[in-house]
Amino acid sequence: MKIAGRRSGRRRVWVVAIIGVTLLVLTGANAGKILVVDDPQPSDVILVLEGETEQRPARALQLLQQGYGRRVVMDVHASEKIYNFTRGDLAKKYVESLPQAAAVSICATEGLSTKAESRDAEKCLGEDVKRVLLVTSDFHTRRALSIFRHELRGRSFSVAAARDSTQYGERWWAHRQWAKTFVDEWLRVVWWHVVDQWK
Repeated sequence: MKIAGRRSGRRRVWVVAIIGVTLLVLTGANAGKILVVDDPQPSDVILVLEGETEQRPARALQLLQQGYGRRVVMDVHASEKIYNFTRGDLAKKYVESLPQAAAVSICATEGLSTKAESRDAEKCLGEDVKRVLLVTSDFHTRRALSIFRHELRGRSFSVAAARDSTQYGERWWAHRQWAKTFVDEWLRVVWWHVVDQWK
């Protein structure tokens, strides 16, 4: 009787362990998709967040051409230098070279976090802007959307993902760089929800 009871208990432990591991694997496999929100909505302004400078601006210009906004505002950490040029100088040259230059402006930012950037960007949006379409790297979309909605209440935000397969993919375990980006972003997501949004 005792032996049968022990076997039954071991089976239960194994079943619970197998279910637990299965749930962990399924959650981990889908965790890469959870980071990405790509749902652009027609807006007053398309705001390109500071950071990656190739895919984000290109995606914003594509959305402008598709009629998602009337103008593009690009956040640029203007005082940071790259060799002898400030990022602001480089961004200005880039904008001047665009066929859509009249519809694109630069917003000088100083903050080093997305939360600080949201406050810097608010100054550049103008009071008449009610709907803002954020453009950022795909892995950053969910956190950025949450931060801007929390920090700039009274405005409506949507987000578009700028994809760069050298940095991230939803099958995050397939490449070393994707895995590094995945872990780093999830740490930031947890920090935002557990600590930073309550400050």
